[in-house]
Amino acid sequence: MLASSPAPSAEPAAATSDAAPAPLPSRAASPRSWRLLRDRWTASDEKAYEDFITAIGESDCRTTDQCLKHAANVYRGRNPKGVRFYADCADLPYTLRGYFAWMNGLPFAFASAVAPNGYTRDIRYVAAGNRVIEKTAVINQPGQVPADGPLMLQRISNYVSSAMYRYHPEEKRGIAADHYSASVAPQSIRPGTTIYDPNGHLTVVYRVDPDGRIHYIDAHPDNSITRGVYGRKFVRSRPTMGAGFKNWRPLRLVGATRAADGSLVGGRYEYAANSELPDFSVDQYYGNVAPDRSAWNAGGFAFNGQRMDYYDWVRAAVAGRNLVYDPLVETRNMMRSLCDDLTYRVHAVDEAIAAGINRKPQPSRLPQNIYGTSGEWETYSTPSRDARLKTSFMELRDEVARFVALVDDGSDRVTYAGTDIRADLLGVYRAEADACRITYRNSAGAEVNLGFADVKDRLFDLSFDPYHCAERRWGADGAELATCPDGGTKRAWYKAEQRLRNQPERTYDTRMDFTLSQLQAGAPGSGWSSPPDIDVEGLLTPVTSTVPASGTPKEGPEIRADLRETLSR
Repeated sequence: MLASSPAPSAEPAAATSDAAPAPLPSRAASPRSWRLLRDRWTASDEKAYEDFITAIGESDCRTTDQCLKHAANVYRGRNPKGVRFYADCADLPYTLRGYFAWMNGLPFAFASAVAPNGYTRDIRYVAAGNRVIEKTAVINQPGQVPADGPLMLQRISNYVSSAMYRYHPEEKRGIAADHYSASVAPQSIRPGTTIYDPNGHLTVVYRVDPDGRIHYIDAHPDNSITRGVYGRKFVRSRPTMGAGFKNWRPLRLVGATRAADGSLVGGRYEYAANSELPDFSVDQYYGNVAPDRSAWNAGGFAFNGQRMDYYDWVRAAVAGRNLVYDPLVETRNMMRSLCDDLTYRVHAVDEAIAAGINRKPQPSRLPQNIYGTSGEWETYSTPSRDARLKTSFMELRDEVARFVALVDDGSDRVTYAGTDIRADLLGVYRAEADACRITYRNSAGAEVNLGFADVKDRLFDLSFDPYHCAERRWGADGAELATCPDGGTKRAWYKAEQRLRNQPERTYDTRMDFTLSQLQAGAPGSGWSSPPDIDVEGLLTPVTSTVPASGTPKEGPEIRADLRETLSR
């Protein structure tokens, strides 16, 4: 059965792991049954879970349902017939953890209700964070039918949202959260670690490279699965919002008894306290250099005595060593990750077109917030996906600029054996751009091929609006746009949404239910008047700046102001 537990009056007791696990009896006859065979997860269970997540991440599955029925899933043969699996981004960590627990007879519980710690219009984006007030748990009772695995996973989809991840890492009120703030260190950030972006997105780590690159899988409202690499599109924020890396909090079923079939019945759950967790840390929130609890962003970051910005610190700390970057390899990796993101966007737009959303009339208003809503817009629009894509293009330009500056300065943080870093970076950029191509199908059913450069040039023309034709979803113009059937109203909406397309930031705290006339008038909160610079080729083409007193012109890329301090360290 599924049991709900309200908030206790005291902090939950810590789970222990001193006893050896009981022998595992055979599974129940029904493949849907979730019999509890152990009272806790062992180290072997956690390692098997990591392997399970890695296999899913390394596979080519593209939906949650495909992933759990894929050859990469060693438990696929035990899936009940006719069951379909669904998860959006917030559900995915719980769905994968719950599925594994079900298949292995392990204990499991999840936050099914949270309360905000302050006023909010949307509990998913409350600035003061939330607290857990109720959990739904797998606890079977003597003489009753065991919990139903697929039903539990369905309840995850019904109850879980990104609000369940939005809490202070040291929150004392309510029930202990399902996750805890993980130390940014080797072995702590591992397959199965959850990454929470306070702009409302969740991912699951599936691989950590020796150089500290963190690979993740994520899900979307259309049930698609995509893959990416951790970077600046994951924002830092105040501790109350709970952003960052989270591991699963250990739990233990206590007071249960063994039934005749060897399964555990009855009992209640206890959750490990932060003080009992060897890899609990709040460094990712306050920094590890002069942290200040009264000013969370005043602290700095350093590894082995070397000061660096937060994102460099994450890579170095996870790698467990000071990193020396190869600018050419780093640029190539970023380009390939961007190409993957473009391919995933093709699938997302195709889903909207296949569902016929583009053939529906344009609504008279945008949703209250285009980044966080529900219904058709949540499932088929792409403003959040597109904002992350734009941020990645910005990051590419900024990182290339940083690498050039580091090489010019002779920094020991980069390794480069060539003689012209700009020309070599430009060569890598153009080679990867030439190798990246995507294809979409226009409104006449014909395939349209686009290269990386094509998409880059029209990045801020890509429509996030699911009511627009495929051509506008891909920023078409001229002859390419001729097959679009959109009428005058949709054309006007597309033009009026330009300021929102220019904006790479996801503003979940802004009311955005604009009418067409409000967008046309440039209402407050309706976006940016111009897009940010993402031009890598222009950056790497030598330009002459002001001539100093020596008379020798100085050449070099423009460095964003917020990166200069990092470069000077």
